[in-house]
Amino acid sequence: MMKKQDKKVALFCGALSLPFQARDAFRKNGWDVYVIGLKNFYDPKLNPDLVIRVGGAGLAARECKKRDIHKLCFVGALGHINLSDIRPDFWSIGVLLSVLKHQRGYDSMAVAFNKALEKRGYEIVAAQDLAPELTFEKAGIQTKTKPSRSDEKDITRAIQVSHTIGVEDIGASVVVDKQVIAVEAAEGTARMLDRVVEMRKKRRKTGGVFAKMTKPGQDLRIDIPAIGVDTVRAVSAAKLHGIIVNAKTCFVIDKPAVIAAANKAKIFIKAI
Repeated sequence: MMKKQDKKVALFCGALSLPFQARDAFRKNGWDVYVIGLKNFYDPKLNPDLVIRVGGAGLAARECKKRDIHKLCFVGALGHINLSDIRPDFWSIGVLLSVLKHQRGYDSMAVAFNKALEKRGYEIVAAQDLAPELTFEKAGIQTKTKPSRSDEKDITRAIQVSHTIGVEDIGASVVVDKQVIAVEAAEGTARMLDRVVEMRKKRRKTGGVFAKMTKPGQDLRIDIPAIGVDTVRAVSAAKLHGIIVNAKTCFVIDKPAVIAAANKAKIFIKAI
């Protein structure tokens, strides 16, 4: 039988709406959730149990110990935090030193962060494991619109390129229309799609796909790709035919609304 403490989790929350959905899904699935908001990032409407600044994890560690919480989960956007801007407390200094020592890229930094916390007695859990419904749980086409044969060729190419840039820890997103027309770099997915929209403003024909996928060997407990209604709108504005994501790992922010928006725009979504 699962111990009571095993159903406790501290949910560290960044920006946007995913923290709300994760919190509610966890509780629905029987988890006792202690919500921790990250200052300057979390939405105040979340009404967290505790607020800490990035680098102020000592307070969170003390509160988790007091409540016998050993499982930690991280959701919500933070962007690429500049480590030089972090003012760590004493507890966080050891964690930060471990991260800096092992950092070779953004993903290796996340892995080092998780390992440093594990050494301090915590278990880092993936939100999609506690609440699979936050993702597309089954592979396949999720929309009324289906990809054409031409689209399938673009899908194959997009998956190949996603794998390549993922191995090199470059980015999580790519746009392919017979050829690669955009790759995500440090600017993030939204700005990459903005570039594609601007590039294709005067284009009359539609075509191509947007892929946002996890990287080979990526630690799936932190900084997981996500799509939302804004993604669908940007893909439509860029005159692309569809969206490719991973099943079971890519977060879908408000899944019913995303599917409805894609159906309205006649865009397909394929989970692989």
